[in-house]
Amino acid sequence: MAARPARWTTPARSAIGRADRVQRAILSDAMIQKSLLHKGCRLSYFIEGHGPPVILVQGTAVSGGAWRPQIDALAQHFRCLWFDNRGYGKSLPLTPSLTVPQMGEDVLALMDAEEFATAHLIGHSLGGLIALSAASQARSRVLSLSLLNTFASGTVPTRIDRKLLWITLRTQIGTLPMRRRAFVELVMPKPYLQQHNLDKLVEHLSALFGRELGSPPKVAMKQVLAMRKFDATPLLPGLAGLPTLVMSSRHDLLAPPSAGRLLAQALLGRYVELPDASHAAPIQCPELVNQHLLEHLGRASGAIG
Repeated sequence: MAARPARWTTPARSAIGRADRVQRAILSDAMIQKSLLHKGCRLSYFIEGHGPPVILVQGTAVSGGAWRPQIDALAQHFRCLWFDNRGYGKSLPLTPSLTVPQMGEDVLALMDAEEFATAHLIGHSLGGLIALSAASQARSRVLSLSLLNTFASGTVPTRIDRKLLWITLRTQIGTLPMRRRAFVELVMPKPYLQQHNLDKLVEHLSALFGRELGSPPKVAMKQVLAMRKFDATPLLPGLAGLPTLVMSSRHDLLAPPSAGRLLAQALLGRYVELPDASHAAPIQCPELVNQHLLEHLGRASGAIG
């Protein structure tokens, strides 16, 4: 008997059906799927929309498809490109070396493949560091930066913090439902969880992330180590002046608002703090996040009249 795909672990047919519907919702008839072989990895990416190019970069152990809540809004005004980071999802194989600068170079390679002379870069968490690295490698090609729930140094989300350490530990031990719950607590605020059905939320996030929440893929640790080794702080003076939006969430343990404020200050950028959100803000409150993104991108490019 063939094994059931890892992310659909619930045996009930109704649960599988709900997850299937969520997965189909990530797809769109308007999007184009492509791939690019670059430095030992075939990068899987998607294109949708028309207008100035926007590259969306995800974080640790998250599929590029998790940008769907943003793509639905941005693709009406911009040509959106999103992808799975190397070694994750359909961007395989994982090369022996994995560094943030290499992943930043992947962004530039995708721009070259699509003949984007310039583009707006949007990054979430680790994706923010990747966007900063790409911008530092080719500043003249970056129209603007949007850094969501991110930080200048990869030591911030891997720091020794009692509450963060406890929740992170719970994502690794215990039963599968216990690990799933711990992960959701890590990325969503408590009041939000109290208002939503946990099982349905797990299914929704699993489909967007492209994986089983209670069992992180092997590449996740490699991504965390690459993130921890990277510090963009020395690069920030050279990027100051680029139109930049830094968006933090008040209840974010992984990327606390203090890290976002420092990042915005160093980049001379605009800082926005979402009062009721946590690390997964683009999924938790997409309307608000999209509003800020559209305002920022519109000002940076004049694309929205």
